[in-house]
Amino acid sequence: MMVIPGAFAQSTVDREGEPGAAWLAELPAIVEELLGRWGCVPDGEVMHGGVGIIVPVRRRDGLAAALKVSFPHPGNVHEPDAFAAWGGRGAVQLYERDDARFAMLLERAGTATLAEVEDGDEVLALAGRISRRLAVPAPPGLPRLRDRADAWEEELRKDAAELAHGLPPYVLDAAVATVQELGRAQPDTLIHGDLHPENILRADREPWLAVDPKGYAGDPAYDGGTLLKSRALALLEADDLRKALHRALDVFAEAAGVDRERAERWAQLHAVQAAFWGRRHGFRMARGGSRLDWLTQTAEHLAELLTERTRA
Repeated sequence: MMVIPGAFAQSTVDREGEPGAAWLAELPAIVEELLGRWGCVPDGEVMHGGVGIIVPVRRRDGLAAALKVSFPHPGNVHEPDAFAAWGGRGAVQLYERDDARFAMLLERAGTATLAEVEDGDEVLALAGRISRRLAVPAPPGLPRLRDRADAWEEELRKDAAELAHGLPPYVLDAAVATVQELGRAQPDTLIHGDLHPENILRADREPWLAVDPKGYAGDPAYDGGTLLKSRALALLEADDLRKALHRALDVFAEAAGVDRERAERWAQLHAVQAAFWGRRHGFRMARGGSRLDWLTQTAEHLAELLTERTRA
């Protein structure tokens, strides 16, 4: 019988409560049923991400694969649709899917991630090239990011009014302008939606392959914002944060083939949203105290730096 990693079980119950506990109780039987149906046998220790487990397996033909089963959540619905549309282009291949169980049989990649690469420019360039490859016409039925623009604007205005924060009015105005000018007029292009170095893995078929997509249709430059947000703490180590920030945008935009100003504006919006999210909900790495204060203030500072050039 499969052993569920203790840390994953605890985080699932903490986040989902009783529905999470009930799903965990059913999970071993779900995995056993899928293994039998898809003709696989376990081939290593069970791993996990934030919302799902990954079981290394071997198919009947001897091919190494990975069985992923996620907690049922709206954010996971379109992951297999994205993999199917890419067909292995820049991302792991999808072999089988069971949408009712939020389960997939995927090409097995390595465990090393792009986050382990020390050269910051190389990380950004590789992520940018992956983003460029993933930017293909989106199939019908995927969530369109442009449909979220009204909610984004409403949340920005509500957070600005309700939360104590250090964001100057011009920074908030710039974030709202991005939603109004870029958010409502996005192309029908498939993007990753959660592009960061830990979602890009070493692999055999190609040097690097993406995993854990959201499966959104939108502006490819949007992924520059999610990537830069994930690189924020690394950028803070630079002697000149402003220079490092703009260097990161330059490298990503060139590699991804996206408009540099659009990437910067999306990154600014992400920073503002992150600052508000931290003040309202906390972050995974800090739920309160001085660490949370520092993280939210850092997000606010990054948002200001990212507003300077568009303000000039």
